[in-house]
Amino acid sequence: MPVRSASSSAAPTHRCELTERQHEANAVLASPAKHILLRGGSRSGKTFLICRALLIRGLKAPGSTHAVLREHFNHLKHSVIYGTVPKVASLCFPGLRLHLDKTDWFHELPNGSRLVYGGLDDKERTEKILGQEHSSIFLNEASQISYGARNIAVTRLAQASGLALKEYVDCNPPTVGHWTFRLWFKHVEPTSGAALDHPERYASVQMNPADNMANLPADYLEQLAALPEKERRRFLAGEFLAQVDGALWTLDLIDRNRERAPRNEEERKALIARMQRIVVAVDPSGCSGPEDERSDEVGIVVAGKGNDGRGYVLDDRTARYSPDGWARAALAAYDDWEADRIVAERNFGGAMVASTIAAVRRTAPVTLVTASRGKTQRAEPVSALYEQDKVVHVGAFPDLEEQMSNFSSAGYQGSRSPDRADALVWALTDLMLTGRSYGMTSVLD
Repeated sequence: MPVRSASSSAAPTHRCELTERQHEANAVLASPAKHILLRGGSRSGKTFLICRALLIRGLKAPGSTHAVLREHFNHLKHSVIYGTVPKVASLCFPGLRLHLDKTDWFHELPNGSRLVYGGLDDKERTEKILGQEHSSIFLNEASQISYGARNIAVTRLAQASGLALKEYVDCNPPTVGHWTFRLWFKHVEPTSGAALDHPERYASVQMNPADNMANLPADYLEQLAALPEKERRRFLAGEFLAQVDGALWTLDLIDRNRERAPRNEEERKALIARMQRIVVAVDPSGCSGPEDERSDEVGIVVAGKGNDGRGYVLDDRTARYSPDGWARAALAAYDDWEADRIVAERNFGGAMVASTIAAVRRTAPVTLVTASRGKTQRAEPVSALYEQDKVVHVGAFPDLEEQMSNFSSAGYQGSRSPDRADALVWALTDLMLTGRSYGMTSVLD
């Protein structure tokens, strides 16, 4: 973070003085670009600069609002609300008084502008924020945020405050399968793969800790250099990772048999007619142990077995749902895709899904399955189907494919739970493999 200290016989006086690379990033933040990504290594000043830009914008436009979102609210509270924003205010805007409302969680400036905070793991709070219009959206640590959540957030860039509407994003780069890489570097829309209409609106700056040494402990780079290679490349060199070591899936592998998504209802019906069988797989939230640090998203993936004998990934409806919402979302997918069956993992909530579906529609066929082996052991035979060109993705599923690319022979390497990928494995196992041979046991039909 950009902090300088002037030494004197009195107590040190701190002031806001940017490093050379931070000046470059600041120029991009103030540029005409609408979507701005600061990516790179740890403690390079990315979040500091964006919070500084938000305060400048708030001071320029009285009454304007600026949303700051992160995957987990507790992380946002301790890092940004209590840490970065007050530090930016004291160093860069001496005398600026910020009022922190701990009920609705916002910082209010003297002119009535607000920085409003939310964690995407708090559905009620997030809905309240996204029910408002904002002049800026800041996605903090975007490597943990889904593309769907990002898209919903940017729809709220609609406040008529006199400011240019801006999306700010920061992250320690994940893999090249992540939506940030696809948008800012491939210049394609992650879901369709279509070229962006206005790539000039997307700007990015790489910022690494070596560029911020004036504000870091002398041995900080040594600490990062001692990390394992993957973490060193991400947190020290600030590089997007091509793939995890021993990856079960790569984007090249997935792309090899990708089909264009149906453009209208007629094409979707024709796609359904090509299927022998369609299932909706549900991976309910839960925790199977220390290795399974799950979010509270529920994986819902639709897949079919085509008349040609290949598996087809048709839809990804993963989201955060209430217990009742799991079943209703699965049933909606079942109807939309004219599915033959719903497959749900029994271990963590599957029975609830089955009973709720039965309460809504008793005749809906549900199969509950029990995971008798670990995630990687269940995923490996499904990965082999891709190697054999037996699975096709109909359209692009950026969040699902990001999770798939983080599965390795050594286990799941992603920062969040692989709820989408788990649901995919259940679906393709049911359609293409004999479940009992691959750690999936049918317990109820």
